[in-house]
Amino acid sequence: MALDRWIALALFFVCVLYGYSAYFLMDDLLPPIMRRSPIWPSSFPKVLAVGGVLMSLSVLFNLERSADQPQSDINLSRLWEYNVGQAVLLLGLMVVYAILLRPFGFLGSTFLFLVGGSLILGERRFGLMALVSAIAAGTVWYLVDAVLGIFLSPFPFFLMGN
Repeated sequence: MALDRWIALALFFVCVLYGYSAYFLMDDLLPPIMRRSPIWPSSFPKVLAVGGVLMSLSVLFNLERSADQPQSDINLSRLWEYNVGQAVLLLGLMVVYAILLRPFGFLGSTFLFLVGGSLILGERRFGLMALVSAIAAGTVWYLVDAVLGIFLSPFPFFLMGN
């Protein structure tokens, strides 16, 4: 079996376990007053689990490839030709983003993450990169904070005045 199918099989089992916990374990912890709500805290995990199961099954059964598309499996002997370094750097940048989220606030850490990710992927137009990163970070913060009503600390704790 090809590497993409092994990964899809592993993701299938992860999504099934995630879906089981979303459908049966999360809902049991809800207080009775929240059970009348049309959207529960487990609604989004349920959607993710079903979507993950469907996507992994489509890879397992080769539904994502058309009949005329050539079979292109990953050649593990030439693994370092696949930009593995960029992928590892992006994963490391995600860890740094999670660590810096509280000390730098959402806007600062998200801006730095987007600029760093753009640099890793090869973008060199610094003005455009900074502008797009600032607009994206600000838009996401506004949507989460003002539209959804979920408080998300935009600035570092020492600038918030609390």
